[in-house]
Amino acid sequence: MHYASRAEAGRALANSLTHLNDSNTVVLGLPRGGVPVAYEVARALDAPLDIVPVRKLGLPTQPELAMGAIGEDDAEVLNDDVVGRGRVTRQVIDAVRVRERAELRRRAAILRGGHPRIPVSGRTVVLVDDGMATGATAAVACRVVRAAGAARVVVAVPVAPPEAVARLRVVADDVICPYVPVDLGSVGAAFTDFHQLDDREVTALLDRYRTRDR
Repeated sequence: MHYASRAEAGRALANSLTHLNDSNTVVLGLPRGGVPVAYEVARALDAPLDIVPVRKLGLPTQPELAMGAIGEDDAEVLNDDVVGRGRVTRQVIDAVRVRERAELRRRAAILRGGHPRIPVSGRTVVLVDDGMATGATAAVACRVVRAAGAARVVVAVPVAPPEAVARLRVVADDVICPYVPVDLGSVGAAFTDFHQLDDREVTALLDRYRTRDR
């Protein structure tokens, strides 16, 4: 399976989520890459769209590999196996955490543009990203919305390896992933267009959704 773009992946993903088409569902995209996917899912479900800011704690020697992730409300998940293999010290983790928490606060303020967080208490929350490699960021997003009172948490991604899907099944009520390749080299390999989004692209999508005729 191959996706032309994040938008196409979102439309394909929405086909597996039609059972959630009710007024008590809210869709949360993981910035930045998850927002274009979440946009299409929210539109298909006619559900509110918001973000759940999370930050990867990248391994210092391999920044794209997550040794953990953080989210709002001090939520955090560590990948003990990655930390162990990388022989990462507590001091290094603390330094990365401080840097990424500052960036998380900055990005959340910019992307929300002064709009309040959509309440999730008592609702079904669909957490959407453009894919999972280790599942760390999606796992911490689950913690954030659980703490905020979500009644049900569904993780929905277009592509992920089996081990990431298995990890998320422990912390989410359901995991929807149409493409689960055993030999996934990278999430980007499943897309033709997997360009790095900037804040302006994400805020434009969120503003477009807020102002559309619903």
